[in-house]
Amino acid sequence: MTMVVAAEAPPIAADADGSFRVGNSRVTLETVISAFLDGATAEEIAEQYPALSLGEVYAVIAYYLTHTAEVDQYLLTQERRAAEVRQANERLFNPIGIRERLIARQTRQDSV
Repeated sequence: MTMVVAAEAPPIAADADGSFRVGNSRVTLETVISAFLDGATAEEIAEQYPALSLGEVYAVIAYYLTHTAEVDQYLLTQERRAAEVRQANERLFNPIGIRERLIARQTRQDSV
């Protein structure tokens, strides 16, 4: 039997918002890479995210190691985008005193 070696595209695809997802899951590229950079093994990542196969996790890590500069730039862009969204939300919904307001609301509901 002859083995045929063929290159496969990494299991990464952009969603409608421009975020990259792994395989057919909702797990983002930044989730997998962050776990990897935090020291998690591919096996640990696949165990933590059952929607991903071990092969997909290894493929994403391999892609990252081969295209580190591009992926790091994407991750930086995503961090900036998240910070902008967080700031916009904080302007709309003041986070100061939120814990106290939630406790007061719960207390009112419990007393009814």
